Amino acid sequence: MKSFTYQRVKTPAEAAASAQQHSNAKFIAGGTNLLDLMKLEIETPAHLIDVNGLELDKIEATADGGLRIGALVRNTDLAADARVRRDYGVLSRALVAGASGQLRNQATTAGNLLQRTRCPYFYDTNQPCNKRLPGSGCAALDGFSRQHAVVGTSQDCIATHPSDMAVAMRLLDAVVETVSPDGSQRNIPIAEFYRAPGNTPHLETVLNPGELIVAVSLPAPLGGTHIYRKVRDRASYAFALVSVAAIIQPDNSGRVALGGVAHQPWRLEEADNAVIQGAKAVSDRLFATAQPTAENEFKIILAQRTLASVLAEARG
Repeated sequence: MKSFTYQRVKTPAEAAASAQQHSNAKFIAGGTNLLDLMKLEIETPAHLIDVNGLELDKIEATADGGLRIGALVRNTDLAADARVRRDYGVLSRALVAGASGQLRNQATTAGNLLQRTRCPYFYDTNQPCNKRLPGSGCAALDGFSRQHAVVGTSQDCIATHPSDMAVAMRLLDAVVETVSPDGSQRNIPIAEFYRAPGNTPHLETVLNPGELIVAVSLPAPLGGTHIYRKVRDRASYAFALVSVAAIIQPDNSGRVALGGVAHQPWRLEEADNAVIQGAKAVSDRLFATAQPTAENEFKIILAQRTLASVLAEARG
């Protein structure tokens, strides 16, 4: 691990200003992903800004009947919150499906959204990776790609986003609230939060340098049946091959988002409109632009079958 300076801050404005003042600075809260990357020298920040002292660990009701979740709310606390379990069951289920109990106790809401891919070539500094070293190439294209993305990819990157929580947040139309070094604030719909890889896969979100996530807001509850189904190689502490988040209404309409198949939680409006027609109709729309490799094309069939199981469960 390379040497770095360290600073504790007390306000979001102070944190954002510090990030502007120090080159190659990173915010740290739980550190469940960042510290691992620092040990491997994939991330080499010169300055760490500890944001744990900020008062961003509350879950509060909003005027429109939704919830505002502070950036520092731990995954365990969010999953266990009575309002989340009652009104946003898909989010609670997605959180419990992620990582391990120990990691959920430490991991934060903002950190979960910002965690980086678990592509093995990203983690192997002996291999080319455009996320880690822009312009070096993508070893996964001609390598072992079973766990990689099948849709939303580019010739520069086929990595997936690893978060379970983000899939549920996308399904719920969450909004990410931020503050910038100049004091300005933004509300970013999660549908617009992640960048497509294109030829700049190292730029993963629309956040600007020094911009700090302070909260994530959920709209008023949707009702319906909430399901999160995660298919993985082992029953715990594993990332999704495919995951399905769904909210199905009594009239059989609904919405669906997938994890494990793209650079971001994968949801399309035309697929939501097809939910009433069944799993194949939804899958056909979700994967209309898919470009799988020979090793991961099974994910399309796996996703369709998982969708069918989820819809059958929701409809009794």
